[in-house]
Amino acid sequence: MEIYIGTPNERQKEFLRCEKKYIAFGGARGGGKSWAVRCKAKLLALRYPGIRLLLVRRTLPEIEANHLTFLRRELAGAAVYRAGERRFVFANGSSLQFGYCGSDRDAERYQGAEYDVIFFDEATQLQERWMRQLAACVRGVNGFPKRIYYTCNPGGPGHGYIKRLFIDRRYEPGENGEDYVFIPARVTDNRVLLARQPEYVKQLEALPPKLRAAWLEGKWDVLAGQVFQEFTDDPAHYEDRRYSHVIRPFRIPREWNVYRSYDFGYAKPFSCGWWAVDHDGCVYRIAELYGCTGTPDEGVLWTPEKQFAEIRRIEEEHPDLRGRTIHGVADPAIWDASRGESIYETALRHRIYFVKGDNQRIPGWMQMHYRMAFDGEGYPMLYVFENCRAFIRTVPGLLYSGTAPEDVDTSQEDHVADESRYFCMMRPIAPRTAEVRQIGDDPLNMAKKIF
Repeated sequence: MEIYIGTPNERQKEFLRCEKKYIAFGGARGGGKSWAVRCKAKLLALRYPGIRLLLVRRTLPEIEANHLTFLRRELAGAAVYRAGERRFVFANGSSLQFGYCGSDRDAERYQGAEYDVIFFDEATQLQERWMRQLAACVRGVNGFPKRIYYTCNPGGPGHGYIKRLFIDRRYEPGENGEDYVFIPARVTDNRVLLARQPEYVKQLEALPPKLRAAWLEGKWDVLAGQVFQEFTDDPAHYEDRRYSHVIRPFRIPREWNVYRSYDFGYAKPFSCGWWAVDHDGCVYRIAELYGCTGTPDEGVLWTPEKQFAEIRRIEEEHPDLRGRTIHGVADPAIWDASRGESIYETALRHRIYFVKGDNQRIPGWMQMHYRMAFDGEGYPMLYVFENCRAFIRTVPGLLYSGTAPEDVDTSQEDHVADESRYFCMMRPIAPRTAEVRQIGDDPLNMAKKIF
């Protein structure tokens, strides 16, 4: 059986030929991603008899409008469409199924299923935990290729996850960087779209600057609705703190003050961060303990007793914490003793002390904005050591609430951000003005002189 697929552009050809295990395609809007996904699915189904493929989008109407409308016509005579199952069955036994995932309940429906290939179309519109859960369905002992394809644009709840894997290439244990490849695509690559809708580029050019950078230029450092748009993480500039909030660790001078911020969690992650403050009031997140299983926003189920025992151990062993007086701040909720011993009383038994944090949300976020802002010389007042992976993973991806425009959407993984704002409210600063810091005052240079 032969099927006419049309003529792909150069980026689409690269996508169709790629044999890596994890392949992301896109970046900007209008790059021809949906066509490439349909084409790849058809080619795999025809080439490998008996292969099982799944194509997922956030909603069923998106599946219908972007894929089924086209494939029912394109596969006529080559595959039978079973509408009740939303599945094409090919003569060679291959099957292409369509699904949607817009909630935790949707993700759970795939538990126990097995597929050889999964396509996450518009992957950044899906939650990280949903993609991880469905990815576990790619398994089997047959000889078919096991692959996952992601099409994506900057922005959306899955932005941080896709950016980490394919743009920043930061890998966690069990993730092999050699398995991942990103194929960028822009509207200028899509000659068919430009011929049919020549005004589309002008529509993208007319967008507000942040959206234009993301959707037209495919830039991943900006996204619509991002709370901390000023935060930068540029590995090429970890040694030059004028260009990146994330920096290389260095030994903390003994005369600097050190603080601990804490947000309790059990079924959800708990978060503890340690901060050093230099002589100019600039803060450095130097270490952290994040109680997450590895599945986003899933807690490790540690009791307060176990959490504070581990915090005490870290403070007795970490070279920049050992032997110091550490000032602590925490969510006021841990003082609640209405159901027996409070969480704070448990902390006291481990010689861990806190003051009640100022829990005003909007002022807290503003303090984080003030500290992340760059002054006239290009320096912020907040830095994060590169080993603080929970902060780097979760804080930049936070989006504004749809109902409280100045607040963070609380349905997200915001635990690190919460304890960070408790700390920033403990050390409030005024909005930044130009020339607050001079290049010669770079605390890293000062630390090098001290040591």
